[in-house]
Order: sequence, then C-alpha cells, then structure tokens
Amino acid sequence: METRVDEIAERIYRLSTFLPAVGPSGFTFNQFLVDAEQPLLFHCGQRALFPAVSRAAARVMDLRRLRFIAFSHVEADECGALGEWLDAAPSATVTHGAIGCAIWLNDQSPRPPRALGDGEVLDLGGRRVRRLDTPHVPHCWDAGLLYEETTGTLFTSDLFTHVGDPPAVTDGDIMGPAVAAEKQFGYTGVTPATGATIRRLAGLAPRTLAVMHGSSFSGAAAPLLGSLAGFYDELLQKGPAAGRG
Repeated sequence: METRVDEIAERIYRLSTFLPAVGPSGFTFNQFLVDAEQPLLFHCGQRALFPAVSRAAARVMDLRRLRFIAFSHVEADECGALGEWLDAAPSATVTHGAIGCAIWLNDQSPRPPRALGDGEVLDLGGRRVRRLDTPHVPHCWDAGLLYEETTGTLFTSDLFTHVGDPPAVTDGDIMGPAVAAEKQFGYTGVTPATGATIRRLAGLAPRTLAVMHGSSFSGAAAPLLGSLAGFYDELLQKGPAAGRG
C-alpha cells in the first residue's frame, strides 16, 4: 500500500491512498496537510491506512510539528486513526464543531478537544482556516468543513466524491463523475437545507476544492458548487428513488 503526496495549493498537500478493491473501480482516500507555523491535518484516515499515510506525511514535515487535527464528521475514513495521529504528534489538539465534541469527542478523544464555533478562524501562522458548520452535508449531524482563506482552498470532505484513481488535481469536469457516484452510492443526507448549505460554500468563491475521494479541483469553484446545490435541490424534489440507482 502506497500513499502519494501532491501539493494541490501552496503548502497544502494531498495524501492519497488508492484502494483498488473498493467499489467497482477502486477508490482514493485523501487526507490534507496544511503546512504552516502550526500545521493542521484535515482527516485522519482509517487506522489500517495510518502506517502508509503517516510515512507520506513525514516526507513533508516532522510529524511532531503537527498542532491541529480536524475532520468533517465522525466516520472511519475521517477520524478512525485519530488516536494514532495524536500519539505521533504529542503537541497536537483535535478540533471539531460543538456538536461533534458534545456527542463524541469530549468522551472519546485521547486528549481534550477544542470546539470551534461556526465561522471561527484558526490562525495557523501563514495560513488561516475557518470552520463552517454544515449539518448533514455531506452527512452526519456533526458535519462541518474547513476553508483556508489564504489560498482559497475549501476542504469538501465527501462532496464531489468520484471513483477510480484520477489525477491529484484537475481543472476539468468533476461534476459529472460526482453525480454518477451520488446516484450509485446515495451517500449524501439530502434535506431541504442541503442546497442552501452548499450555496453558502459557493459564496466563498474558493479557488481549490480539496476533495476527499477523487481529484482535487483547481479553478473557479463557485459555479461547480452552485451546480451541485441545484442537483441536490432537484433530487429532493423528485425523491431518492427517482434520482439514484
């Protein structure tokens, strides 16, 4: 098992592990490392991936420098290896939204977590990441995303998921593959608030989308997010049986 390292924006690194046996054509599991005075890791990956991912991260920096660990929601590929990362980075603090801390981290984290409010900014020294509460987007009550203001990078978690082992970064179509994956897997918790939540993200006008499964996107991302919001609005109106399968 090998984890690739690619710089998708200035000093923001994609740590990508391709598992060919997952799904019909394989699946990438991507974590993202923000290298700053106080570095941050977004997503931990599953525990089984920790040896490969941590070796890849160590090619970028000494893991003991890591100061913050964050993730979108409680799920194995988001935070399964949290304990291993905290062991490797003894000065790191895990951060999450208030709901996630209340329902899980306050009880289960090996070290006390730091709860971030909606819109709260972490100044990493040379990079600034803003927490955005996105309940049930892509899924789970505690869901939230991070936006790195300096580079305009939005860490999208499962939004724009697509299958296979595509390039690390693209300026091409990720909307079509993302719609195909949604129709195949039905992974998003579609509610009346889904479209509005994604349009809020579009309002940030991000320049890079750091996608958890598939290629990251480089370019004007607001139109893509608007299209994704429209897709979920339509899916909600038609009902899951009409839009998936």
